[in-house]
Amino acid sequence: MKILVPVKRVIDYNVKPRVKMDGTGVDLANVKMSMNPFDEIAVEEAIRLKEKGVATEIIAVSIGEQKAQETLRTALAMGADRAILVVSETEVEPLGVAKILAKIVAEEGPGMVILGKQAIDDDSNQVGQMLAALTGRPQGTFASKIEIDGDSIKVTREVDGGLETVSLKSPAIVTTDLRLNEPRYASLPNIMKAKSKPLAQKTPADYGVDVTPRLKTLKVAEPPKRSAGVKVADVDELVAKLKAMGVAA
Repeated sequence: MKILVPVKRVIDYNVKPRVKMDGTGVDLANVKMSMNPFDEIAVEEAIRLKEKGVATEIIAVSIGEQKAQETLRTALAMGADRAILVVSETEVEPLGVAKILAKIVAEEGPGMVILGKQAIDDDSNQVGQMLAALTGRPQGTFASKIEIDGDSIKVTREVDGGLETVSLKSPAIVTTDLRLNEPRYASLPNIMKAKSKPLAQKTPADYGVDVTPRLKTLKVAEPPKRSAGVKVADVDELVAKLKAMGVAA
C-alpha cells in the first residue's frame, strides 16, 4: 500500500504568536516554524505501518512557500521515501489544498491518505473531509487507533460520547488525533540521508487548480486580557457580587 501524507509548515507550537500592529494577520518575522503537530503524528503513523510491512511507500506532500522544503525534509528524515512540494507564495485556503491533493491522489493512487485533523494556525479542520468528498473515498476522522487488515481499515475515533469504531474500505482518507501515537525524533544519520531523497517541485497550475482566495480576513486581534480577580470576605459578599453581575439567581 502506498501512503500519502500531507504536511503543513506552521508556527512552532511552543511559540506564542504575535499579531501585527495593523491587525492584518499574525507576525511571522523571525518566528520559529515547524511541522504541524497533527501532521507529524500522521507521518509517524505512516512510518509505523511501513515498519509493520503494511505500507510500501510513503510520500510526503506540502503546499506552501519554498521554505516548506524544511518541513518536507523533516518528514523524509523521519522515514518518508519521497516528497512533493507544491509551491505557492500566497496562502492556499483549505478548499484549494483539498483540490490540489485530490489531483495528486489521482496521479499517485495511494491506498490511504493520512493527515492531521487540523492545522494549529487556522484550526480549520476541513481539508481531510473536503478531500474525501472530492475523491469519493470513505473517511475516518479524529483517529486514535488505526488497524489495517488487507483492504479493510478499522479506525477508532474520538467522539464526544467516548470512542467510535468505523470500518473503511481502502483506498480511504484518515485524519489523526493527538492520542494516535507519539512522533519519533529524526536521528542525525537519517537527517543526512533525507538531503538526498527525491523532492519534486510543482505549482498549483501544474495540477490545473485555481487557488485564488475566496475568503478575506477583515481583522486579527489578540484575545482580551483577563481582568484581575477580587478577594471577598465571606460567602455573603461573594453571592452579592455574583447577583450584581447577573450570574447568581
